[in-house]
Amino acid sequence: MATTTTSNRFLSNDSTNQQLELLRRQYFQLWDPHKLTLPSLDIIRLPEVQASIFESMFGEENLNYTPPDRYKIRVLKRMIYLIEKAIVDPEDDAISDDITISLTRLMVSPSVSEGITAQQKSYVTYTAPSQALNAPQIILLEARSLLGSSGTTGLRTWEAALHLGTYLFSSESKGLVAGKNIIELGAGTGFLSILCAKHLGAKHVLATDGDGGVVDDLTTNIYLNGLDRSGLINTALLRWGHVLVDEDFETREGALECDLVLGADVTYDKSSIPALVSTLRNIFDRHHGTRAIISATMRDEQTLEFFLLACGYSSLLLEVLVAGVPQVDEQIGFFHQTSTPIRIFSITRTAFRNDRTGS
Repeated sequence: MATTTTSNRFLSNDSTNQQLELLRRQYFQLWDPHKLTLPSLDIIRLPEVQASIFESMFGEENLNYTPPDRYKIRVLKRMIYLIEKAIVDPEDDAISDDITISLTRLMVSPSVSEGITAQQKSYVTYTAPSQALNAPQIILLEARSLLGSSGTTGLRTWEAALHLGTYLFSSESKGLVAGKNIIELGAGTGFLSILCAKHLGAKHVLATDGDGGVVDDLTTNIYLNGLDRSGLINTALLRWGHVLVDEDFETREGALECDLVLGADVTYDKSSIPALVSTLRNIFDRHHGTRAIISATMRDEQTLEFFLLACGYSSLLLEVLVAGVPQVDEQIGFFHQTSTPIRIFSITRTAFRNDRTGS
C-alpha cells in the first residue's frame, strides 16, 4: 500500500516516526495485512527502522497484548517481501535477522486447525485518532470469526462502533459525553462504553446487551482497561422490548440515571427494530430530556426506512448528524472501512398533544 498520505495525517515533521506509528496502530488493531500502511521503500530498508519495527511489534518480552500468531505470520511475510523489494545494494541492505527469525519460529511452531483458530479470541488494541504518540487506547478480547450462541454479532467491534467512536472523540462532539450518565444498547465488546468511561469523562456508563454470554465477556474487557473497580461502568442484560426498571440497575449514586443513550449497528435486523424503538421510548419516558445517538451502517435502505417509520410512530424525532469522520486512507486511529456509508442519528422524543394535556 502506498504511504504518500502518511505525512499528512500527523502534525510531526518526522516522516519516519509518522509511518512507524501509523503501522503500529494498524497492526495492533489487526488491520488487514494487505491494507497495512507499510513504510516507504527508502525507509523500511534501513536497519534502524527494521529494529524499531521488531522491538515495538514482535519483541514478545516487551509486549503484553499481542496479535495471534496466524496474523503475525501474514504481516511478517508481507513485510519481508517489501524489504526484499526495497534492497538496493545487497552488500549494504539486508533483512533484519530478528525479523526473519521471528517468522521462522512462528512457521515451525505447532499449528492448530483453521477451524480451531477461528474460534479463538484475540487481543485487539484500538488507538484513538489522536496525533499524540501516547494516544488513548482500548484493549479488547474479541472473537472476530464467531457469532454468539443466539446468533448475536457482539463478539467483535463493528465499523459503526468505530465510526461513532471517532465522532465522539472529535472536537465536533465536545461535551456530549463528559459528565453524562450513559446507557449503551447492544454494547457487544464494550468498545463505546469503555471509550466513554475511560477516555471521555462520562459520569457513569451502563453497558447492556441482549445476550448473556456477551454480557459476561464484557466484564473481561472492562477489566483489561482497568475499569473493573472504578465505579464508572456496569453491565446488564437488557433484551429490547422489555421494560427497563431503574432500580434493577443500581449504581454507587443510587438508582440509574440516564442523559444519553448510545447504540452502534443496532438497526441491522429489521425484525428487532420494533423492540429497539420500544426500549428507546421506555428510556425517554423514564428520563426526560434524554438524547440517543445511534450509528447505522447503510446496508439496506428498506431496513433504514422501517426504522425511521417506527421512530415516527413512537413520536421520536431523528436528525442526521454531519460527522467529519475521515475516509480510510486518512485515518490515524479507530481504523474502519468507509466503503459502505455509515450515518449517525440524534434521536429525541417529540412533544405531542396527549403528552401536553395529559389526556
